[in-house]
Amino acid sequence: MNILITGANRGLGLALAREACKRGHHVLTGVRSPGSSAEGLQELLTSFPEQVTILPLDVTDENSVGYAYGQVSGRLDSLDAVINSAAILLGRDQKLEQLDLEQVEQSFQTNLYGPIVVLKHFLPLLRKGERQCIINISSEAGSFAGAYGGDYSYALSKSALNMFSAQLRRELEPQGFVVHALHPGWIKTDMGGDQAPGDAASSAAGILNIVERKTLADTLFIDHEGNPMSI
Repeated sequence: MNILITGANRGLGLALAREACKRGHHVLTGVRSPGSSAEGLQELLTSFPEQVTILPLDVTDENSVGYAYGQVSGRLDSLDAVINSAAILLGRDQKLEQLDLEQVEQSFQTNLYGPIVVLKHFLPLLRKGERQCIINISSEAGSFAGAYGGDYSYALSKSALNMFSAQLRRELEPQGFVVHALHPGWIKTDMGGDQAPGDAASSAAGILNIVERKTLADTLFIDHEGNPMSI
C-alpha cells in the first residue's frame, strides 16, 4: 500500500510510519519541514530506504499541501490510505476566563483545517487506490460524552474533526472507503507525557490493522483496536 502519514516525524506519527514500513508498505512521511525533529525519520530512512519518502508538508499551509500533492502525483499513480496524525495541544489547563483565542485558532488550523486541506488535495489520488482508508486521529477529549470542562482548544478542534470524519464517511463509504475518527489511547508521546499508560507502538499496530482491514469496525468513532467510542 501507499500510505500518507502527516506529523510523521515524532510521536504516534513516527510510530505509525515505522509499523507501516515493517509491514512492507510504502510510506509518505509528511513533515512540516525536513529538519524538524527528523532524527527518528532518518533512522527509518536508513532502515527502509526503498519504502520511505520524506515529504515536506505543512498542514497549516495550503500552498505547502498543494506542492506536496504535486510532488507525490508526479511519482505515484495512486494512494491507498491517509492517516491524519499531525496535531497540537495548546493552552493546557487554561480556564475559560484565561483562554487564549489565538491558540484556539491555531488548534483549529492544525487539528481540523489541516486534515481538511490534506484530503482536499490528496483525495483525487486516493480515489485511484485500492481498499482505500482514511484515519483521522482524534481523541476521547473530542466526544460530547467525554466533555470534561478543560483543554478547550484541543477538545473543540477534535470534536469538529469527528464531524468532518462523519461527513467524509457518509460521502465515501458507499464507494468502498473505510473512514474513521480514531482515539489512539493515552500514550507516551510528547503530547501524552511520560505518565501515559499506553505505548505508541502498540497503538500504531492496532491502527495499521484497521488500515489493512484485518480489524473491521462498524462505527465512525473507534479506538485503536476498533472498539466503538461514544461520540
